[in-house]
Amino acid sequence: MTTLRHGPTGTFKALRRRVTKLFLRPPLGRVNLGDLDRVRPISENWGFDRGQPLDRHYIDLFLADHAADIRGRVLEIQDDRYTRRFGAEQVTRSDILHYGPGNPAATIIADLTDGDGILSDAFDCIICTQTLHLIFDVSAALETLNRILAPGGVLLATVPAVCRDTPGAKDQFEDYWRFTSASSKRLLEVQFESGDVQIASYGNVYAAMAFLHGLALDELDIQKLDAHDPKIEVIIGWRARKQT
Repeated sequence: MTTLRHGPTGTFKALRRRVTKLFLRPPLGRVNLGDLDRVRPISENWGFDRGQPLDRHYIDLFLADHAADIRGRVLEIQDDRYTRRFGAEQVTRSDILHYGPGNPAATIIADLTDGDGILSDAFDCIICTQTLHLIFDVSAALETLNRILAPGGVLLATVPAVCRDTPGAKDQFEDYWRFTSASSKRLLEVQFESGDVQIASYGNVYAAMAFLHGLALDELDIQKLDAHDPKIEVIIGWRARKQT
């Protein structure tokens, strides 16, 4: 006969320890920083040298949520990885924009701040990930993006809220901005109707510390990454639809 024992089982004890670790603060002087107790990041390259950087997880979540918008003629910055991955057969034509020479895959060479050489009302969707913080005149770039979208077309963009400076950027471009949900909304509403602007933020203190240290996705707990703390944003997603 099996005897039932009262009190927490081993599983319950493990769960209680996990909940305590997640939500209760350690006493003063008892914080154990471990491998994070250092003044230089663990990876100097966002985690590319360790695996997949964690910001890509949030970018994937955002674009997956809006995959239905990636259709028709699509413009993407630098390459077409997300167009192919999330648009697939919905895409009738794929274009790649690059700021200057040196990218053989680019179909359009142009500067978003003036948009010279890019047709107006041309694209059903524009994918602009982790780019706008490298453009000083963000408002001018958004004006161009709105102009070149077809009526009813959608801009899908991601920007950093927490991020280290772009490695090697000084050789080609500068790293100017970090954003919040509030600043994102105000910037977009200047160019797009307020009802056609959606903002999504991703991150928490666990993700922020891991990202600054350059830890890779395989080293991290995805459930913890997906916990949303609106007070500590790491990546912000923008969806803006041009008026018809």
